[in-house]
Amino acid sequence: MATYKKKGSKPSTKEERKNQVEEESTTAEVFNTLDEGAGRTEEWVAENQKWIYIIVGLAAVIVLGYLGWQRFIQEPKELEASNEMFQAQQYFDTALAGTGVESDSLYNMALNGGEGKYGFLDIIDNYGSTNAGNLAHYYAGFAYLNTNKYQEAIDHLEDFDGDDEILSALAVGGMGDAFLQLDQPKEALNYYEKAATMRSNEFTAPRFLLKAAITAIQLGEGEKAVEYLNRIKDEFANTPEANQVAIYLGKAQAMN
Repeated sequence: MATYKKKGSKPSTKEERKNQVEEESTTAEVFNTLDEGAGRTEEWVAENQKWIYIIVGLAAVIVLGYLGWQRFIQEPKELEASNEMFQAQQYFDTALAGTGVESDSLYNMALNGGEGKYGFLDIIDNYGSTNAGNLAHYYAGFAYLNTNKYQEAIDHLEDFDGDDEILSALAVGGMGDAFLQLDQPKEALNYYEKAATMRSNEFTAPRFLLKAAITAIQLGEGEKAVEYLNRIKDEFANTPEANQVAIYLGKAQAMN
């Protein structure tokens, strides 16, 4: 039967006195260990105080330096680059609406500049670290694509780093277009497939699913084409691409 031992009561037996001595000894050892650990920590801090101050000081300099760079260098550069982009984008947009030699001339001005303003290539060279410099790769890629310079188009679209819902998929799909024009349909299909799965919106997904299906038919991969066409029919029934599914679905099914 267990017995209740009052707090602070003296041990009444030899066994209890022995246990009390052991408990007190263990407690003393724990406190001694803690004291020793604290002492060693204080000693280490004292010995390395100079280096601690140096490290803390360097961290502060790095943080303040970054904030200063962001505020006084990067932000003004971003604004300057955006202003420089305006004229190049105007040339590009006008070229999209035009045709023939005039359109090609406008694309070239968008790339190389005109009327004393930078083109996309100048912006890339002078403002490459800015958002505008990154976006200039996108526009330059499509300017080259539309002037039949396909390898240059691939190079710039590949350098574009975008997370936009539309532009990121269009850039990848644009590389598919360039590879197709270079008579490399397998590479084109890979990029169309990637572009189709990057986003699930009703603009880019059905657009590149259809291109992937048509390219798959050209490659004799009817099963893939059927899969992509059925996805358009089932998931994007209200898009313009859905109206073209019937044209290609029969061809794709006949290949299986």
